[in-house]
Amino acid sequence: MEIIKKNIKLYKEVLKKIKQYSTIVVYRHTCPDFDASGTQNGLVTWLKDSFPNKKIYMQGKDFYDFTPRLFPAIEEVDETTLGDFLTIVVDTGNTARIDNQNFSLGKEIIKFDHHPAVENYGQINIVNDELASCAELVLDFVYWCKKKYPLSMLACKYFYIGIVGDSGRFLFSSTSMHTFESASVCLDSGFNLQKDVYLPMYEKDPKDLEIQKFILNNYHLSSKGVAYYIFTKEDLAKFSLRPENGKNHMSLFSNIKGINIWVSISEDVSENVYRVSFRSKEIAINKVAEKYRGGGHAQASGGKLLSLDEVEQMIKDLDDLIK
Repeated sequence: MEIIKKNIKLYKEVLKKIKQYSTIVVYRHTCPDFDASGTQNGLVTWLKDSFPNKKIYMQGKDFYDFTPRLFPAIEEVDETTLGDFLTIVVDTGNTARIDNQNFSLGKEIIKFDHHPAVENYGQINIVNDELASCAELVLDFVYWCKKKYPLSMLACKYFYIGIVGDSGRFLFSSTSMHTFESASVCLDSGFNLQKDVYLPMYEKDPKDLEIQKFILNNYHLSSKGVAYYIFTKEDLAKFSLRPENGKNHMSLFSNIKGINIWVSISEDVSENVYRVSFRSKEIAINKVAEKYRGGGHAQASGGKLLSLDEVEQMIKDLDDLIK
């Protein structure tokens, strides 16, 4: 794999910091996706393998969708008892989204991210928003270290989950030669692609058919090709869905001719908002997401509505993006 050469100076600084601290804590964003959890677990596994005498921790609430079928349970630690430690944050563009705000107790902070650089909160910030996944970025660093600190099959499996998750199984436009090279490095470690990755990632429950039926019976389509569906709190309760899972079936619209942008809207009574997920084939939708209290990638972003009264204007804003 060809290392991202412009980052090598930063990689040397990161490795120096890792060697300097006896305690390292790795964080990621709230409501993690495959990339956030895969990158976090991949990095922690590599750190534990490479530096067995150090204390290495993961922080953040377990995401019930992933634990234990994909990732081990997180044993949270009280950071106030750790003394001086190094904080590493992955896949998180701004501090407000970091799961566990005690990340700031770290004496120094390193940020690895592939979102637009809206907040450089680390002493070392390694950001590349052209990559499909944060897993690619961290794997790039780890691969640079491989002569002295090799990659285990388990770490590779976790990184691969992050890569395949955020590249949409290599379908998203952010997929690049570097994405495939990174995936190849992971696959070369020898894990079983079907058994260890794809089945636990994508196997569905029969009740998902009922959820998909609901979506297909209740979605709306604008004149310019913006499709959207809404899960109210009553709808979510009917299907035993959590608000963060309302977006799980957005791929139903991804290959439909005439649908250019598709949106899921899910009521979240715990925050008194509606969670919004935006996807598109080619059109950059992240600026609209930013207007609605969110942000993200050009073709995959998130946001929040204060009420359903905002839906009409939001769809109009998305329509205006379509020529």
